[in-house]
Amino acid sequence: MSEQKNDFTEWYLKTIQQAELMAYSPVRGSIIFRPDGFELWEHIQEEFNKFLKTQDIRNAYFPMLIPKSFFMKEADHIEGFAPELPWVTEVGDEKLDEPLALRPTSETMIGSAFSDWINSYRDLPYEINQWANVFRWEKKTLPFLRTSEFLWQEGHTAHADEADARKRTMAILDEYARLAEEFLAIPVYKGQKTPSERFAGAVDTYSIEAMMQDGKAVQAGTSHYLGTKFAEAFDITYLTKENKHTHVHTTSWGMSTRLLGSLIMTHGDDKGLVFPPTVAPTQIVLMPVGPWKKNPAIMEKLDTLFAAFKQAGYRVRLDDTDNSPGYKFNEWELKGACLRIECGPRDLENGHVMVKVRDLDEKNTVTFDNLDAYVAEQLAIMPKRLLEKAKARNKANEHYDINTLDELKIHIDKCNEEGTTPGFVLVGWDGSEETEAKIKEETGFTTRNIPFEVPMKKEFDLVSGKPAKHTLWIARAY
Repeated sequence: MSEQKNDFTEWYLKTIQQAELMAYSPVRGSIIFRPDGFELWEHIQEEFNKFLKTQDIRNAYFPMLIPKSFFMKEADHIEGFAPELPWVTEVGDEKLDEPLALRPTSETMIGSAFSDWINSYRDLPYEINQWANVFRWEKKTLPFLRTSEFLWQEGHTAHADEADARKRTMAILDEYARLAEEFLAIPVYKGQKTPSERFAGAVDTYSIEAMMQDGKAVQAGTSHYLGTKFAEAFDITYLTKENKHTHVHTTSWGMSTRLLGSLIMTHGDDKGLVFPPTVAPTQIVLMPVGPWKKNPAIMEKLDTLFAAFKQAGYRVRLDDTDNSPGYKFNEWELKGACLRIECGPRDLENGHVMVKVRDLDEKNTVTFDNLDAYVAEQLAIMPKRLLEKAKARNKANEHYDINTLDELKIHIDKCNEEGTTPGFVLVGWDGSEETEAKIKEETGFTTRNIPFEVPMKKEFDLVSGKPAKHTLWIARAY
């Protein structure tokens, strides 16, 4: 049995450490992003910032410490985040007059600022984004996917009316889905969260959900329509064209470094990391092979190729260490280098190199004359191939024929016996929190979302047998 299939979580933890993406910090539940790990996040930032610029949404930065009184203004919000809020209560020997929370999210801080900045309909829509760290004191942690401190972007917008605010909410969700699928090659399920899974204080929450290779779900991004709740709590009003003061409608939306965990768990294999070239820290690694030290012309050729690839904008490395070829092959496959280009004495003599694409088995002989075109082609088609492979795997782990709670339990038991994944299960839901809670209590499955594209409409609730108000995806989740 492969290492992944034997213990997927163990494979994940081992791989991200051996590939030098992260290290554990001395603080419980927190991690250190090593350069390759942080570079993955940087490329996601670059891609999303491109989108923000097309929307005229600008980046800002707000303080990390939030007064307790801000949270108390929105009851649902404080109730939703209270269990995981870390507090600063004293500085040196001096107790603070008011406790300060390490931000779990910034709706309250930004709501306070919006109340000062927004006065007239001319100020709307007011749209900003923040790249920041946030804190949620998780009981159970897993690097990248669930940590006490993590990195994310959070967008916050204010609009004159509900229609405009909802338009922004859905446009962001669509962009999250595009970024996941086209940039990261992670297929996602778009839909609406159930009330119990809504963001604390939101009117409606929408999500993209990703299925990992072990069949578990990761919530990869969320977009929230907040209505006028935060506007009322923080007195965010504007003067209309008719000279009437009215509350704005707000949105918030975020994606985090959970995307890195999703990326690794979607594409990795027993050899290590597999990254689409769009985000890979190393797109090309050049490697001398054979008795290359006796033939200086080999390194001269590789130096020339390195300079040309660098000039062309590729993320390229040259591995001229004295480790054995086998060791170096394994190391760069572990780290997820997209293309490995080997050159030895015979290759140089014959005017070609050997090229290995990370997610394909065979090596190909490519002449020096054709190398530029071949590299460009392979890097262009690799993300599409990874996406299609992940989509096919998802489809194989979607289940539509489970209609009762007993059938779900039988399905789970069977998967446990066979060592397979229970995957995503499409079920009917009567709309009650009681049936949702019972599913979680008895199976560990949680509702992921009510999909916009329903593969099959379910007529009856999985638990109660009552007519279903919605069809939704359920799964175990990270």
